[in-house]
Parts: sequence; structure tokens; C-alpha cells
Amino acid sequence: MRFFFRSRKFKIALAAVILLVVFSLIANLAGGLIAPQSSIFGAIAAPFQKLGADVAGGVKDFFAKFQNNEKIILENANQAEEINELNKKIADYDAVKAENEFLKDYLEIKDKNPDFKFSSASVIARDSTDISGGFTIDVGSLNGIKQYDTVITNAGLVGYVSEVGISTSRVTTILDSSISVGAIDSRSRDYGIVKGNLDLAQKGLTGMYNIQRSSLVAIGDYIVTSGSGVFPDGILIGKITNISQEKYTTSLYAEVEPFANIGEIRQVMVITSFDGKSNLSVANGDK
Repeated sequence: MRFFFRSRKFKIALAAVILLVVFSLIANLAGGLIAPQSSIFGAIAAPFQKLGADVAGGVKDFFAKFQNNEKIILENANQAEEINELNKKIADYDAVKAENEFLKDYLEIKDKNPDFKFSSASVIARDSTDISGGFTIDVGSLNGIKQYDTVITNAGLVGYVSEVGISTSRVTTILDSSISVGAIDSRSRDYGIVKGNLDLAQKGLTGMYNIQRSSLVAIGDYIVTSGSGVFPDGILIGKITNISQEKYTTSLYAEVEPFANIGEIRQVMVITSFDGKSNLSVANGDK
């Protein structure tokens, strides 16, 4: 706005206003000195008097509007600052709330599994080309993380640590075909192998294979880890959504929907140690 008052257009407009005001004053003076009966001078003075009054009113309104606009701008700026501060407080509150909920879940799992040793971690990057939803977490060897450590959330099994850096690690999920997890139907106690494949991963599912044809598995049953290999036993994996016969064997095959929402995970817990943990790799221990 200050550049407008320095512009040539404003100076010309201001000069015109001054001239009109001068003419108005002359007209008012002339109107006061000349008798009302002098119709000629009255006729000449009247338009200038009206114009002067209109100009004066217009100038007053202009500056009044400018002052009001300046006041509104200041009020809007203050409101914007207050809104930004409020948004920051809300974001901080949400972060603290999420952290508290995460710690609560951590303590509940720890109470149920006192032999577990954990390292909490946050997801810091995702591989957009990985259909199985692999991601990177913000802990590494400096935090005691090792290859093949189990990764979970409060909902269930996520996967395992496939690569370890100094301060970050790569997590491969249970939707990936490189992972095989010994698993049991929690209701029927039938055994199988949970292993991902490309078609199921695109639907956010994994598969349970090598289920005996005589088994009593059913849609809706919960699948948990059996404890063989590098994964602790009793960790929830998911629930059965479909059952069919495998193409080239007499075994049954089930589609499993993981309890952990792989695509929405923000924080995880890495199980760095538990009683009976095998030193074998996933490839040698669970496949």
C-alpha cells in the first residue's frame, strides 16, 4: 500500500482533489459574500459547492476505508498467527497422544511376554516400488538391531528386519514371498506355513500353505506364529478369509488378512531377543 502513495497516479489524483477543494472553498466564499438574489453567481457557485462537498466526503470515506482495511489486515494477521499456534499445539498433542498409546501397547505386550526385549522404532521411508509394503525404520545396529529380528505392532506380526545399517534398518513384511512363517490355527491347532506372493500382496493379503486336507481350519479363524525359527510363538498374524485346495498337491491353502495394516504403519516394535530365539536365518529356519 505504501508504494501506491508514492506513485505518479496518486500524486495526480491528490492534485486534482486539492484543486477541487480550492474551487469549493472559493465557491462557498463567493456564495457567502454575494446576496442570494444574485442568481447568476448563485448558479455558478452551486455546482462547485456540491462538487466540493462530494469530493470532501469521498476523500473522507477513502481514508476511512484505508484505515479500516489496515485494521482488518492486522486483525487477519493476528488471527492467522493464533491459528498457526493452535495447529502446532494440536499437532504436538496428537504426537504425544500417539506416543502414549504406543507405549501403552508396548507395556501390555511386555507384560504378556516378559522374556521379550524390544526396541521401538518409527517408519521413516517406504519403497513405492515394493508391492509387499517394505519400509525403513529409524533404528540400526547402534540400537542393538540385528538381521532377522521380528517386527510387530500391537495388532500383530509385521515382518522381520532384512537389512541393518548403523542407524536405520530395512523391514520386509509378511506380504513378501521371501518370508516363510511357521503358523498355527489358534482354534483348530492345525499347522501351516504363511508365505506371501505377488497376487495376494496386491490385495494386502498373504497365504497359508501346506494345510492338511483333513484339517478343521475355517474362514474367520485366527492364525498365530508357531514359534519355529526366528519368530516367537503366539504372535497374531491374521485371520483366514478364504480356503481352497492347492493346485499341485492334496494340501489346502488359505488366504490370510494380516491384523497389522501394513500400508498404514507409522510405529513398530522390534523384538531383539526372546527365550528360545534361534540363531538361524529365516531362509534356513522357517523355509
